[in-house]
Amino acid sequence: MSNLTIRSLAELQQYEGQELGVSEFYTITQQQINQFADATLDHQWIHIDAERAKTESPFQATIAHGYLTVSLLPYLWSQIVTIENLKMQVNYEIESLRFNQAVTVESAVRLRAKLLSVKDLRGIAKARIEVTLDIQDSKKPAYTGVITFLYHFNS
Repeated sequence: MSNLTIRSLAELQQYEGQELGVSEFYTITQQQINQFADATLDHQWIHIDAERAKTESPFQATIAHGYLTVSLLPYLWSQIVTIENLKMQVNYEIESLRFNQAVTVESAVRLRAKLLSVKDLRGIAKARIEVTLDIQDSKKPAYTGVITFLYHFNS
């Protein structure tokens, strides 16, 4: 399903400054929003009370938690790039994350990724990736930001 397979630090460095691709659209359901609310103890009505949201919310529907949409990053990222030959991958940093648009229930989202930079930290690749979460049929993305992964490649 991935568009690109990378097996080494040198291969990763070849894509520096390039857009890596776009994931498939993924639809966020009310069940998923409710499960996320339970897992995070964030039961604010704008997320879980569909009837109240219809009448009181400016979105006229429940909305996904912002952090739910962020938590989809690994799943959507794996549709764009497969990193092979790894000892370990570490989520290192999220910087400049800006939520631009609420994601209403039953909306489809997809990830767009551009590799900004790759640094060699004594054999560990520090990859900074610009991410945009698009919402189907919306001009504004759900969020934009920069994430950093550390890739510990096998020798």
